[in-house]
Amino acid sequence: MSSLLHIIRFTRTLWPLYLGILVCSVVTAAAGLAVPFIIARATDTVTDTVGGRLTVSSAVTTVIVLAAALLMAELVTTVVSNVGGWLGDVMSNRMRTILSVRYFEKLLNLPQRWFDTELTGTIVSRLNRSIAEVTSFAKTFSNSFASMLITTLAVLVISGIYAWPLAVLLLVITPVYIGLTALTSRRWQRLEGEKNTEVDLAGGRFAEVIGQIRVVKSFVRERGELELFTRRFRRTDALTRAQSTHWHRMDVLRLGALNLVFFGIYVIIFVRTAQGAFSLGDMVLLVQLMAMARNPVQSMSWVIDASQHAIAGSKDYFRVMDTPVDGRRLVSVDAGTGVVVEAEPEQTDADPAAALHPVEGAPSIAFEHVSFAYEQGEDVLHDVSFTVGRHEKVALVGESGGGKSTIVNLLLGLFPVGSGTVRVAGRDVSELALEPLRRSIGVVFQDASLFSGTIEENIAYGRPGASPEEIREAARRANADRFIEHFPDGYATVIGERGLRLSGGQRQRIAVARAILKDAPILVLDEATSALDTRAERSVQAGLDELMADRTSLIIAHRLSTIAGVDRIVTIRDGRIDEIGTPAELAASGGIYAQLLALQDSGQRRRLESFGIHG
Repeated sequence: MSSLLHIIRFTRTLWPLYLGILVCSVVTAAAGLAVPFIIARATDTVTDTVGGRLTVSSAVTTVIVLAAALLMAELVTTVVSNVGGWLGDVMSNRMRTILSVRYFEKLLNLPQRWFDTELTGTIVSRLNRSIAEVTSFAKTFSNSFASMLITTLAVLVISGIYAWPLAVLLLVITPVYIGLTALTSRRWQRLEGEKNTEVDLAGGRFAEVIGQIRVVKSFVRERGELELFTRRFRRTDALTRAQSTHWHRMDVLRLGALNLVFFGIYVIIFVRTAQGAFSLGDMVLLVQLMAMARNPVQSMSWVIDASQHAIAGSKDYFRVMDTPVDGRRLVSVDAGTGVVVEAEPEQTDADPAAALHPVEGAPSIAFEHVSFAYEQGEDVLHDVSFTVGRHEKVALVGESGGGKSTIVNLLLGLFPVGSGTVRVAGRDVSELALEPLRRSIGVVFQDASLFSGTIEENIAYGRPGASPEEIREAARRANADRFIEHFPDGYATVIGERGLRLSGGQRQRIAVARAILKDAPILVLDEATSALDTRAERSVQAGLDELMADRTSLIIAHRLSTIAGVDRIVTIRDGRIDEIGTPAELAASGGIYAQLLALQDSGQRRRLESFGIHG
């Protein structure tokens, strides 16, 4: 129940809808309760007429008035219940909007470390399942359960007025039934949690497989993936059988107790009527009231079943929502409207959308005795120190796994520094707001990481308000305009998920154009051409050269040909700085760069010799 109360607090801006639903429930319950009284009065009127205690003409007038009252009560019930249903529909959808937006907001603010341990499909599956279960329960509760609860309480009071033993029996069965249901739900909820885990893992794998379907097909893994997916859902079959067996076994016990109590209730009503304590109309009234009380109690198992789904779903939801965000938020939304209402706190610049203003005389990038570990006690970087001056081009060189990409992650604030200091434009990254920090840095990754949509939308991703002329100029400078204009739809061409309709070189040139349009003062090239063939690399490199002009650049590259024109090279070995110097200096030092250069030269000689060319 605390989980459901948490949901209500989380969506407290919906209180006008909650109040409207409550009012409709009270009116509907009152109109429904009027029906047994009207029928009871009509029964007594007919009985008195048959017994000669009332004239026919008077009886006809009375029963017509009662029939009109019955019609009015039914009409009120029909209209008000539908108004309440409309409010419930609006409320549940608004709740879905709030919970979905807040979940997405939370994901956008979570640290990179959290995503490294989660499957994308699992995150999506958890969102869909959790919110669907919570909003479904909220809609069901608002449309039916609230009025049933009010009706039950009213019946309890009315029956107590007519005969206190009836009220006592109703008071007994309600807590007994709810207690047995609560006892049942403990095991049910545990099994539901296990089932949700299997469904989320299956959903995560499903999304991962569909996203990499070419790899699956090329390695002929269709059967294996299907078997894994099937195995997880078959586990849910076994869990459901155990869950349902337990639930229905206990339901027999609950309903057996309910039937026994209502046997006693009907015995009291019939015996008291036979003894003359109740009129025939009173008996009809009480029988109908008891039926009105029995239905909500009997439906309690179904309501609690839906609530357990909602509770299990909300626990998964709030497990994500309660994850710490390292104290720095990029976006925040109004809980009721989903509109962004707050820029990141403690901005260091007046304009949060602007790049950082550099401290006079400070280097653009500075790592000062930085150590870092992804896992506790396993440092990836050890006492790393180097600087990149304004408009300087510096390359990071080293073997794979040496820590080069980790340096980029720390520079972007994707992970907190373990020890030491990272400075951008002379300012400590750990003390900066993330938005101006990341606006100051343009990145071109090895994977272009494009989005579904048009070419124009992808180029303008970093500057959504850019004009068409600015977008085309960025594409021209990135050496991408020619192939874009060859498409029938030009810049309006839809490129598909992750840009799969484009070649690797085309995707990378779009990424370069995106970075050019962003126009950040600091540029990071993270192996931007390593996945391309020689011809595509040349096209992309021309764009990169244009991008690096008059800009501070930090370049990670495996192909040494791409860093021949840099000002300095920083070599990294096992997470430590090995050498720092110009390309000429390091080529003669015998260190990592010289060794890689020698390997590259020998590889080129072998390729030439394979074509019969000897140096």
